Amino acid sequence: MSRERIEARGESFFAPVRGSLAGIIALSAFGAVSGVIPFVAIVELARTLLPGLSGAAIDAGRVWVIVGAAVAALFLSFGAAFLSGLVSHLADAELQLSLRQRIVRHLQRLPLGWFDRKTSGTVRKLVENDVVALHQLVAHAIHDVVTAIAVPVVSLAYLFAVQWQLALAALVPLAATAILYPILMRGGEEKYRRYDESTAALSGATVEFVHGITVVKRFGQLGRSHSRYRDETTRYVRFVAQWTRETAAMFTVIEIITSPVVGLVWLLVAGLWLVGVGAATPLDVLPGLLLGLGLTSPLMKLGASAQFLRSAAKAQQSLAEFFAIPPVPRPDAPMLPLGNGIDVADLSFSYDGENLVLRDVAAACAPGTLTALVGASGSGKSTLAKLVPRFYDAQRGSVSIGGADVREVEAPELYRSVGFVLQDVQLVRASLRDNIRLTRPDASDEQVEVAASAAQIHERILRFDRGYDAVVGEDANLSGGEAQRVTIARALLADTPVLVLDEATAFADPGSEAAIQRALSTLAADRTVLVIAHRLHTITGADQIVVLDEGRIVERGTHAELVAAGGRFAAMWADYQNNHERSLPEGARL
Repeated sequence: MSRERIEARGESFFAPVRGSLAGIIALSAFGAVSGVIPFVAIVELARTLLPGLSGAAIDAGRVWVIVGAAVAALFLSFGAAFLSGLVSHLADAELQLSLRQRIVRHLQRLPLGWFDRKTSGTVRKLVENDVVALHQLVAHAIHDVVTAIAVPVVSLAYLFAVQWQLALAALVPLAATAILYPILMRGGEEKYRRYDESTAALSGATVEFVHGITVVKRFGQLGRSHSRYRDETTRYVRFVAQWTRETAAMFTVIEIITSPVVGLVWLLVAGLWLVGVGAATPLDVLPGLLLGLGLTSPLMKLGASAQFLRSAAKAQQSLAEFFAIPPVPRPDAPMLPLGNGIDVADLSFSYDGENLVLRDVAAACAPGTLTALVGASGSGKSTLAKLVPRFYDAQRGSVSIGGADVREVEAPELYRSVGFVLQDVQLVRASLRDNIRLTRPDASDEQVEVAASAAQIHERILRFDRGYDAVVGEDANLSGGEAQRVTIARALLADTPVLVLDEATAFADPGSEAAIQRALSTLAADRTVLVIAHRLHTITGADQIVVLDEGRIVERGTHAELVAAGGRFAAMWADYQNNHERSLPEGARL
């Protein structure tokens, strides 16, 4: 998708608060102008009162008008600032709500494969970091930027009206800052990119070190584990130190030029010189002293807002790219699966649209049978299994369940037909009861407990103080094997006729493996099961074993048939027996 279309989509998510944004700009500009008026009033009051010291008549009416205007402007300035802050924060709350709802809606429509490739940190960045970055833009930066522009413009306009020479003098610090600041920021985008990369690398090393601290201390490898964290910290410190050294001198010069003391001295010198040459009266110097000092501070505030604006721009681009991800196409004429057989016909698939991962695959899984997919890493077995629950859509060919192409089945109906248990256990921060009935929120407590018992996890849950009400991550701390059995209970409760298993015992300890296998055996009963097999001893009783190599099916048959054939699977089985021979726990086969 082109950058222009992404930017157009990025602008659209400001639509709910476009009117509020216009109000923030108007109120901020009005407040900035109102804030300058009291200083102008002081000058005009001095022009009115000082001639009275020499005996001239004082226009009392003009004095009270000026005082009234100053007081009114002061209150209007406070009121505008208050209303601007109120509107900006209300707009920010509305924008955050709108964006988060839109993110959730878009997540619901994305293919499951997107979540397979992305970490939870990606979603968290979208929902939290990027939305919060826009908070800074809407709630703070717009007001600061408008004020930083409006105050100098109004002040300079008045100065040019009353004493143009002193107005030119007041422009000198502004001009110097405008010249020096781009020099300070030269190469800034590259520096900020490297800073983001260094921060991300340090964050990753920190998390890795903290998460692994227990293991590395137990096995006496603290020094090795600490090395990456130490190296990333050193690189980060060196980069920041170098960047600071490169910019320190120029930043100091800009700070000096824009400081109030230096500005006051400069304007006094310029004013005295103008008075000395007869170009101005002492009274003409007053506007420059009062208003000239206020010209540079808004610019420095604008500089402080630059990081907010940069973060907001990156967040907007990130969100726009996310919303540009195409959702799963919905079928024009939805179909219903009539049965639970799986048919794969002339299937070819590529993740990037160029390099095929599966080539002309054809296979059939009869209803109520167990089919195992085996092959070397990268052979395409996981990809093939994930096409069944429509994690992705194939470029050529089809995957059908009960005679219905999965692309022509509505998502809710598809997930009532296909369940899956993956290696990567996913439990939400909720009670164990709610975790199990995640796929069937209306399930009764009795149904939940029956599923948990079949999954060999009921007794373990009862040992928690709060039983099924124990919350994962709080008072329910589960081992990897126990957490996997909770997901199996969830799949049992869903009671789908088709099941995809990505070897659920691949990372289980020996003590948990037998319990998980018994649970899987219960889960697989009377269902059409497609299992990705890593441990070959678990699928010796499979109805069909499909062997893949470089995206193609090279063998198929039962365990006995393939071993007798002496082909690819026979070699894999011999190698597996040589490298993994051990006493298998009871119930370790599906």
